[in-house]
Amino acid sequence: MIRSLLAATAALALTVAAPVLADPLKFAVTDIEGLEALQQEFAAFETALEEISGEEIELFAVSSRTAAVEALNQGQVDLVLTGPAEYAVIKELTDAQIVTAWQRPNYYAQIVALSEGPVKTVQDLKGKTVTFGSVGSTSQHLGPAQVLSDFGLAYNTDYMPQIISRNVAVEALIRGDVAAVGMNEGHLASIREAFPEQSFTVIARGRDLPNDILVARADADAEAVAAVKAAFVENGETLMQAVLQGDDNQKYKGGFFLSEVKDGDYDYVRSMYQTIGVDTSSFVGN
Repeated sequence: MIRSLLAATAALALTVAAPVLADPLKFAVTDIEGLEALQQEFAAFETALEEISGEEIELFAVSSRTAAVEALNQGQVDLVLTGPAEYAVIKELTDAQIVTAWQRPNYYAQIVALSEGPVKTVQDLKGKTVTFGSVGSTSQHLGPAQVLSDFGLAYNTDYMPQIISRNVAVEALIRGDVAAVGMNEGHLASIREAFPEQSFTVIARGRDLPNDILVARADADAEAVAAVKAAFVENGETLMQAVLQGDDNQKYKGGFFLSEVKDGDYDYVRSMYQTIGVDTSSFVGN
């Protein structure tokens, strides 16, 4: 009996002494589908963030921006990296909190026409067709529409907007079927490479777009999130080098992690939703 009592006491002592392991912080990215693709892009970052923050990080795949909202609200994910247009909706639907902004250099919307075509100014687009890329995209749809609005052209009133994939839209532009195409700076570089015999002109550029942003679930562990934020502040260069191990993450090359970010910095994005006649209670195109 004494041996049994000692054994039970020892087992209880081990149970009490065993440390309680915190759940890993689950990290998702709204524009990457599938765990394999997410690991290819962010495995190096996951490792670096764990080492610097002291927190266990687990990559968590979401199938869409809507799935990211559901995962945040159901407590399935703690950290989500998303674009500025998506952030405006995610904030409204989840009250997620800002951790840090991920700067994308030369990230702005522009309106592109043919250099030798009839369109020379924004005003020449009145009554004509202007195409936009991926529906709801900050730099391919909302941003270009806002550029035209800033120059005085009302969406779906002064011109006819169409959502067409970028290469198809450029081919239509060359044929004269559409008057201009909305896109960002990186897209224009790709278009000029794809159509080397054609000259394009930017007739309007917008201001730099708000940055991509990492948010945390509203009720996520505050100390863990603070450790993650400190990692970006104190070791941003190391984390950026890890991010840039991913091929699709080259859009962040030359950028910085910005900690002094406020929700109000994304009001310009909210104005884009108003420009196209929708609100931020749901994602455009859903």
